[in-house]
Amino acid sequence: MAPTTHPTAIRPGRWRRLRRGAAGSVATALLGTAAAVLPAVPAHAAGPGQLIYVADQGAGSVVAVDSATWATVATVPVGTAPVGVALTPDGSQAWVVNSGSSSVSVLDTASNTVAATLPVGSAPGAVAVSPDGTHVYVGHNSSAPVEVVDTATLTVAATIPAGNYTAALRPSPDGTRLYVSDFGGDAVRVVDTTTNTVIASVPSRDPAGIAVSPDGARVYASNYNDPTVTVIDAATNTVTATVPVGHQPQGIAITPDGSTVYVGNRLGNSVSVLDAATNTVIATLPVGAGPNAVLADPDGSRVYVANSFAGTISVIDTATLTVTATVPAGSRPYGLAMGKPALPAVTGLAPATGPTTGGTTVTLTGTHLTGTTAVAFDGTPASGVTVVDDTKVTAVAPPHAPGTVGVTLTAKGRTVPAGSYTYQAPTPTVTGLAPATGPAAGGTTVTLTGSNFTGATAVTFGTAPAVSFTVDSDTQITATAPTASTSGPVDVTVTTPGGTSTTGTTDRYTYTKDTTRLTANPLLLSIAPGQLSVNLNLSATLTDTTTGKPVPGATITFKAGTTTVCTATTNAAGTATCTGPCPVAAVLLGLGYTATYNGSPTQEAATATAGLIRIS
Repeated sequence: MAPTTHPTAIRPGRWRRLRRGAAGSVATALLGTAAAVLPAVPAHAAGPGQLIYVADQGAGSVVAVDSATWATVATVPVGTAPVGVALTPDGSQAWVVNSGSSSVSVLDTASNTVAATLPVGSAPGAVAVSPDGTHVYVGHNSSAPVEVVDTATLTVAATIPAGNYTAALRPSPDGTRLYVSDFGGDAVRVVDTTTNTVIASVPSRDPAGIAVSPDGARVYASNYNDPTVTVIDAATNTVTATVPVGHQPQGIAITPDGSTVYVGNRLGNSVSVLDAATNTVIATLPVGAGPNAVLADPDGSRVYVANSFAGTISVIDTATLTVTATVPAGSRPYGLAMGKPALPAVTGLAPATGPTTGGTTVTLTGTHLTGTTAVAFDGTPASGVTVVDDTKVTAVAPPHAPGTVGVTLTAKGRTVPAGSYTYQAPTPTVTGLAPATGPAAGGTTVTLTGSNFTGATAVTFGTAPAVSFTVDSDTQITATAPTASTSGPVDVTVTTPGGTSTTGTTDRYTYTKDTTRLTANPLLLSIAPGQLSVNLNLSATLTDTTTGKPVPGATITFKAGTTTVCTATTNAAGTATCTGPCPVAAVLLGLGYTATYNGSPTQEAATATAGLIRIS
C-alpha cells in the first residue's frame, strides 16, 4: 500500500511528504510460531451478498462487509495499522499486512478469525497473492526486500531486492511476473517469479499503485507525486503513455473486461476514470476524503473506493459513472479485497406447472439471487427475467412439450439448479357438435369442434366411449357415437394429457328413440257349434326400423278385443309366439287380434293387428 499522508498539508520534498517505517530485518526462516499449514476451507458464504474485506488502519482490524446490504458481517482484530489485504484464489484466506506491528495476519474467512500471525520485515505496506495461491508477496515501506512466503509451509521461500519503499505489488494473470512499485527508485520493477529476480525496470515517478490488465498486456502505475498514470506495455516493458489524472493518485483498479481504469486521487478527493483504449480521462468523479484503495467488482458492475480520511467507502456504478452509495467503513479504511461470491441458491419455484404454450410468470425464491442474468427451462431461456431483490426473481416460462423439466438460474456466472417445472397440455374445449342428435342405437358419425384436441386419448358420450374417433386437427375430431342405454341428452367430452374438457351446453348430444314396427299374421281357426272357448296360436315380429334389425328380448302382448290372450318374448329373429285360450264370443265379436309392444328407454312402442279367420 502507499504511505500515509496528512489530509490537509503536503510537506515539501518527496521524502517528507510520506511517512516511512524504519528498515528492518527480513524473516528468512519459519515465520513465527504459527501453525505450519493453514487449513484449506471454503470461502465465507454468509449473508446475502459477496463480502468485501476492509483493512481498517485506524482500528487495527479487518472488517468484512456485505456488498449487497453493507451490513458488517464480522470485525476481526489484527495487528497495528493494517494497510493491505489480499485473498487467496479460493477465497479461503485473507492475508493482511500490519504496518505498525511489522506482521502479517492470516484470516480464515470461513470463521473470520485469525489463523496465524507471522512476523515480517519492517513496516509491511503491500501484499499480493500469486494466481495459483502458492505464494504471498509482502512489500515494505522501507528498504527491506520483497518477501516471498510459501503458503503451504508459512516460510520465506525467497527475498527479492526490488528497490526502496515498495508501495504496491501485482502479479501478472499467469503468475510469471510480479510488478513492484519502487516508490523510492522512481520505477516499476518487473520480477521473474520463477527466479525471483528483477528482469526489467520501467521509469515511473513515485509509483504508489499498480494494476495489470486482465489479459496481462498492460500495466498501469499511479504516480503519487506527479500526478499521472504510467501505461506500460508488458511485452516490451516500455512506457506507451502517460495520462494526467487528479492530485496524488494512489489506488488503481481495472474492470474485468479491461476497458476502463479507475484511479483514486488521494488529495483530490476524486476518482479519475480512464478509457483503456484511448488512454484518456473520460470522467472525474467526486468521492469521499482521501481515496486510497480502489477495487473493481468481479462482475464489472461496480467499483469500490476506500476513503481513508472520511472513514467511508464510495460505490460507483460503472454503467452510469455515478456514485450510488457512500457507506461507513471503520475509522481509517486503507485496503480492500473481495471475497468469493456466495453461490445463488433457489429454494422455491411457483407455480410449478403451466401450459405447453408457455407464458406463465414463475417466481423463484432463494438467497444470493442479486446479479441473476438468466433462467432456463430445460435449457431454453426464459423471457422477462427480473431481479425483484436478493431473494426473489421472476421469469416467464418459454413454450415446451408436455412433461417435467429442470429449471436453472444463472447469477454472476454461476448456474445452479432451480427446481422442476411441469408443462401441461392445455385442457381441451368442445364448442360444437354436428349433428347434435342421433339414434340410441349409435353409429352416428359426429364432428366435434373446439380447441386443444391434439393428443386426445378418449372421446366419451356420457359415460360410454365413442366406438372410434379420429383427431383431424387441434380443433376438430370425428367420432362414432356408441349405443345408448337410454334416450335423451348426454355430454360429449374429450380427454388429452392436459385433462378432460368441462361440460356445458355446447357439447350436448341428444339420443333419440329408435322407431319400431310390429307385424302380425292372420290366424285361421275352426269353431264348433256350442263351443265356448278356443285356443289361439298367435305370433308377431318386432323390427327396429332405425337399424333395420330384429329386436330380440322384447315383450309382446296379444289381445282379442279386450281379452289378453297371452304374452311372449321375441326371439333372436324378433318373433314372439304364444298360445292362449280366448272366449269364442270375443273372437266372433272382434274377428281379429292385436299385438302390442310398449317400447323401451331406447325404442318407440309399436302395435299390429291381424285377422282371425273362421273356417267351418
